[in-house]
Order: sequence, then structure tokens, then C-alpha cells
Amino acid sequence: MNIKTFKPEKYEYTKILSNISDCPSELFYKGTLPNKRIKTVAIVGSRKPTAYGRNIANKIANRLAEVGIVVISGLALGIDSVAHRGALERDGLTIAVLANGLDMVYPAMHRSLAERIISSGGAIISEYPINTKPLPWQFLARNRIISGLADVIVVVEASKRSGTLSTASHGINQGKEVFAVPGNINSPLSAGCNQLIKNGANPLTSVEDLLDFLNINTKVAAAVLNPLVDDLLLYRMQLQNLIQVQAEQL
Repeated sequence: MNIKTFKPEKYEYTKILSNISDCPSELFYKGTLPNKRIKTVAIVGSRKPTAYGRNIANKIANRLAEVGIVVISGLALGIDSVAHRGALERDGLTIAVLANGLDMVYPAMHRSLAERIISSGGAIISEYPINTKPLPWQFLARNRIISGLADVIVVVEASKRSGTLSTASHGINQGKEVFAVPGNINSPLSAGCNQLIKNGANPLTSVEDLLDFLNINTKVAAAVLNPLVDDLLLYRMQLQNLIQVQAEQL
């Protein structure tokens, strides 16, 4: 299974967890952890997002990956998985924090996503040893690790009673900056985000809001990364055109 264990203070990237309350004494992981501290943004939200929420989460993750920011989330259904995939679409680094032992992936339908995260240079992490099944309270507990590893927390969509709000709450208690995506006041899935904003969270109206807060020089990042991204997109377009031509010839 190639599951490794380590103490948070061992790695420069995870030392930041030492600053949170109830810091786990050890963590388990599969994959590769950054060997230095890299800017990290947590993207979390509803397990049943709207098309609007999915689109926004994907765009945020795309942009963050383009400038070399790590995207961290919980591998759950909905916004979490959209965030992980959005980072991978731009060949970015993404990390998933699970609420169970790493001998299994929950939900099971995200097993291939977990494998893709690992093969792309990222990692899946848990504080729970093997044979630990996912229990409801463990999801709330793992949220403190997601926020703890992040420099910024972004909530895309959440109802008033969404468990996602616990990640924002942990982040606030940890002294992290919280951004929330404003939503339709008639949508129950925007109620949590709109309430966060009323309570003082930053309204996220552009990904550039995040980059400005993180002091990311987008011109320098773009000069390095955009040619690579453009080449990848060009290749994909050429491949899609080739497939279409071949299909028309059949």
C-alpha cells in the first residue's frame, strides 16, 4: 500500500500544523509531499453544488494551479472533487485530506481521482491509521487539517448547516483568511457563503483577489507557466480535431 507515517514537524510544508489546536501527533500519507512550504489554498463547498458552484470552483483551481499554488481539499463529492480535478487540469499540485485510513478511499468512486492526485506529484493524507472507517465526526475533525495546511480558505457554496462551514470556522480560529463566493440570495446553497460574508469573510469576486492577498506576482508566474499551459491546451485541441476528423471519415 506504500503508506508512510510522519510527524507534522518533520516536513517544512507541514510544520504549519504545529500552530493549530489539537495538532495530530502523526500523519499518514501516500504520494509526495512538497519538500518546502508552498502557498496553499483550501477550496471547499457543498457535496451537491449547482452548475454555478462547479464552474467557479473549477476556474479558481485552474488559475491557482497555473501560478503554482497548491490546492487542498477533502476528496468529497461536489466542490472538493471539482477543486482537485481543476488543479490537475492545469498540471497543478493538489493534496486531499481524508477522514479514514488510507487503505481505502472514501467515497469509493473517487479512487481513480486519488490515484491521479498521487501520480501527478500530490498526496492523500490522513491522521487515521489503516482499517479506520469513515465516521461522521471524523469529517469535521479532518477539516481542521485542511484549514491548518492552507494559507487561505475559499468556500464556494454552502448551506446554512453545511459541514463545510466547520472548515471556515477552524480557519478563523487558526488566524487564517477566509474568502467566500457570493451567491444568489434565493439559493439555499449560497446561504452559508452569504452569511460568512456578513460575518466578515472576504467576498471572492475574482481569483485575482486571492493572488493579491497571497502576494503572487502574476506577471512573473505567467511568463514561466503560461507557455507550458498554452502548449498543453494546443495539444489537446489538435488531438480533439484529429479525433473529430477520424470520426467523420468512418
